[in-house]
Amino acid sequence: MEQLRGLIEQLNAYITTYHGGAVELVSFDGKVVKVRLGGACLGCPLSPLTVKGWVEGTVKQFFPEIDHVEAVN
Repeated sequence: MEQLRGLIEQLNAYITTYHGGAVELVSFDGKVVKVRLGGACLGCPLSPLTVKGWVEGTVKQFFPEIDHVEAVN
């Protein structure tokens, strides 16, 4: 869990620096990662692509056992 949290924190640093958004780890049940978006990501029409394409894609590279990543409020 700490390695996953560290990866999400690295993704957050990038998103904050280059896009003004934010992503934080909410929970992880062994298969599903739940994240919360913030900053410029809130209401952005591209946020689903950010979660699925970039956050999930990166997470699954390092943790292939994870099924998917979903955004929660």
